[in-house]
Amino acid sequence: MRLSFASAEIKGPARAGRRTKTLAERLEPGDIAIIDHRDLDELAARSLADRRVKAVINAAASISGKYPNNGPQVLWQAGIFHLDLAGDGLFAAVRDGDRLTVRGNEIWRNNELLATGRVVDGELIAEQMRLAEKNLDSLLGAFVQNTLDYALREKELILGGLEFPRLNTSFAGRHALVVVRGKSYREDLRAIKHYLDEIKPVLVAVDGGADALLEYGYIPDLLVGDMDSVSDAALCRARERVVHAYPDGYAPGMERIRRLGLDARVMRAPGTSEDIALLLAYEGGARLIAAVGTHSNMIDFLEKGRKGMASTFLVRLKVGNRLVDARGVSQLYRHRVSGRSLLLLTLAAGIPALVMACANPTVRHLFRLLALRVRLAL
Repeated sequence: MRLSFASAEIKGPARAGRRTKTLAERLEPGDIAIIDHRDLDELAARSLADRRVKAVINAAASISGKYPNNGPQVLWQAGIFHLDLAGDGLFAAVRDGDRLTVRGNEIWRNNELLATGRVVDGELIAEQMRLAEKNLDSLLGAFVQNTLDYALREKELILGGLEFPRLNTSFAGRHALVVVRGKSYREDLRAIKHYLDEIKPVLVAVDGGADALLEYGYIPDLLVGDMDSVSDAALCRARERVVHAYPDGYAPGMERIRRLGLDARVMRAPGTSEDIALLLAYEGGARLIAAVGTHSNMIDFLEKGRKGMASTFLVRLKVGNRLVDARGVSQLYRHRVSGRSLLLLTLAAGIPALVMACANPTVRHLFRLLALRVRLAL
């Protein structure tokens, strides 16, 4: 039964972090997570829900009504108490481990009122989502214009103006699977497990996609990204690494690589790391490229804080003849075997065994003895 958020009283230790995905890694069940995440996206909300926090307090607006973001709905469905608009001052007032009490929309430490916020419940979410739906038309116009403007600047992605690093990973003539830790990545990886085990494609992880692969027992052949949302364990276990650098050559991810004593290639390119991963597989000669968890629509990019999708649009123009997008494949068909089907299947499997048994002289003799015992008993 879901708690009435308006009259709730929640107590627990505070854990604060301005980067939700980084904070999620150190949360424990029962914590009160304090974040600064405008328009909370679905993936970030799931990372909080998976940690079984008692409450989420957002300094910013979790749902502004600008576009339909699903993060607040994820927390609501998980029954997690949620406040937003608590204000930036909360980060200065609260230290990790402070015992907080949340009463309705008020945040207390002992007898000190620290801040007030807005209770994010089903009614508020529905209201803001209706507002967001009305904004979609004007938002789409601006998004398309930004995409076209940036496409003109990033056209080297399809015109061959990029310099690709020499890799040890061989794609030539093989299938490649590019894994991004995006929506439904867990379900989709489970759905294509037979493909992974039978075809054994080259496994390319984009940042946290390396952790996603390790979660299912697979080691990434190649890890591509800024190296800002992948665990140290996954970074170390990847067989090869490519750090995505800005067009000017600055590669902030290399600092972490050096700190861990690892080696990596660097690739300068505009766009996103998942674009680079697709291009590396394509230019490497992959016969087919499957993608899981990638970002492919306007809401995906708005949730990432991008106002257009120029690089992704251009890259998919180039690699499209080899690309199979497996995102959401788990939703295509969910077959449930009925009890009647299981009974018929068992009977069908048993008939050949019975026929073979009856054809055996020893088994026939046992059946005769059993029939004789029954007759005598009667």
